[in-house]
Amino acid sequence: MENLSDLIEFAHRLADAAATESLPLFRTPTRVDNKHDAGFDPVTQADRDAEKAMRSLIETAYPEHSILGEEFGVKQAGPWQWVLDPIDGTRAFITGLPVWGTLISLNHDGDPVLGVFDQPFTGERMTGAKGWPTRHQKDGQVVETATRLCSGLRDAVIATTDHRFFLNAPGETEMATVLETARLMRYGGDCYNYAMLACGQIDAVIEQGLQAYDIQALIPIIEGAGGRVSDWQGGSAAAGGQVLACGSAALHEELLTLFSTAAA
Repeated sequence: MENLSDLIEFAHRLADAAATESLPLFRTPTRVDNKHDAGFDPVTQADRDAEKAMRSLIETAYPEHSILGEEFGVKQAGPWQWVLDPIDGTRAFITGLPVWGTLISLNHDGDPVLGVFDQPFTGERMTGAKGWPTRHQKDGQVVETATRLCSGLRDAVIATTDHRFFLNAPGETEMATVLETARLMRYGGDCYNYAMLACGQIDAVIEQGLQAYDIQALIPIIEGAGGRVSDWQGGSAAAGGQVLACGSAALHEELLTLFSTAAA
């Protein structure tokens, strides 16, 4: 077992290195490339440079560790794997909205052990690790954060990145029920939704089509704050796909009951 305190400190170094590359390019004219001809999947210099900076540090400090990054793929080495999303929410980044973030996770044989969410423009950073309470750093202060209790869907604030991901897709009927029942529904937000869930501002995030680098860092952050993260059948969400994150066990069970029949 690696020293968890050392790994957390190193993860913060990675976040600092990514911010050094990404923050100067935020709200500045920047080239946007499209990664897919079939749709719009933007990538910028900030995405690439931030991931390169993090990968370089990992390869120097932990050459025996594997790496999975959104922009530069997999380096296979050992059972410990760093999972990097240099800018989760590139669409927000290129439109000047401060709801993007850098996601850094370390897993062991696919099980996320620690996660860091960093939003350098707002100066917010959240850190979660197995067996540790989640910490929220802002304005020079570090506090333990917690999800809020929510008795059920009728009282819940729900978030999802884009409702179009549910059109003519699994969960379309179930998401319509959520929209009709929930107290409030919010769209957009990307990784910032999960950060606000860990802070007790949002009660649940429902997504599908995620990659491992979209969610792994957020699992220990939410769970360390008292929440639950799973796939739509209640299993591990570490591989991405259909993801359900909730602040309370009661709401998680209610939404699992609703969405389990739609799970792929």
